[in-house]
Amino acid sequence: MATTQPVLTDALSRLNFIPSHYIRPVSDRPNVGQVQSDDVSIPLIDFVGFEGPNRSKVVAEIGEACRNDGFFLVKNHGIPKSLIEDLLRVSREFFRLPESERMKCYSDDPTKSVRLSTSFNVKREKVSNWRDYLRLHCHPLEDYIDDWPSNPPSFRDVVSGYCKSARGLALKLLEAISESLGLEKDGIERILGKQGQHMAMNYYPPCPQPELTYGLPGHTDPNALTLLLQDLVPGLQVLKNNKWVAVNPIPNTFVVNIGDQIEVITNGRYKSVLHRAVVNNKVERISIPTFYCPSADALIGPAEALIDDNPAVYKSFTYREYYEKFWDKGLQTQSCLDLFKT
Repeated sequence: MATTQPVLTDALSRLNFIPSHYIRPVSDRPNVGQVQSDDVSIPLIDFVGFEGPNRSKVVAEIGEACRNDGFFLVKNHGIPKSLIEDLLRVSREFFRLPESERMKCYSDDPTKSVRLSTSFNVKREKVSNWRDYLRLHCHPLEDYIDDWPSNPPSFRDVVSGYCKSARGLALKLLEAISESLGLEKDGIERILGKQGQHMAMNYYPPCPQPELTYGLPGHTDPNALTLLLQDLVPGLQVLKNNKWVAVNPIPNTFVVNIGDQIEVITNGRYKSVLHRAVVNNKVERISIPTFYCPSADALIGPAEALIDDNPAVYKSFTYREYYEKFWDKGLQTQSCLDLFKT
């Protein structure tokens, strides 16, 4: 187990070396010189008109991206630029609070609905990741908002407004994904049950030796759909054709990726793709993923309409069962899906 500090302190990021428990083995380092640019391979989808005359075009483009890439960018999504800017602002303000104030939210209990932590799972890891994060449960808002930080003062108002908008966009994207598979527009949504929503405010401080560590190593997301907001600092990379591709930020766009649950529901037609976060030695980076999840008791398995000549690749399970195994395994192995294959 890593003997990590509870959070990455400002003093730690000002060192000219990183402590040994952040150093990856030589065979498991970023090798950023071999990373490709994203300008040739990550689809950018214009979402304008999805609920109008462009619906069939958008659905077809999203289906192709899910089938071939598992990742895509979306613009003209309907979430106001001002709300995006406010969310990034309050996120930075939170991580710039004095450590004593931030630590009021600290917990290493993954069941807590609000918690500040570091790395991924400090109880299980042998090597830590150069990341702090604030994890929030977001739906239903009234069940959780009173437990959220009250400092910065505008935190709850801004984050709750963003959570509502992100949920609306996620539901539309699920409609598009369902229709692209030939299902009814609420086909996937029904399988997910009541559905949960979480978000993480990821903070990656400057790292004196970024070539030796990760913000997050390669992993797939255990949920159904992830909607990622990045600031303008690069760091996200996606595995495509066995090569890492940098997904460089574009203002006012979101990165959307298929999670493990949709891979299962689609019987492997749409893939949950490995991705990772690298760090740099110059500036901090903020990324804010919204995780759209099944309810804990939702029974997940291949949709019957998608099992034709091909037998089911995955057996059925509850999302609670899946997530517990994902958390227990941590990010030492790249995917949890293999545990649920038939």
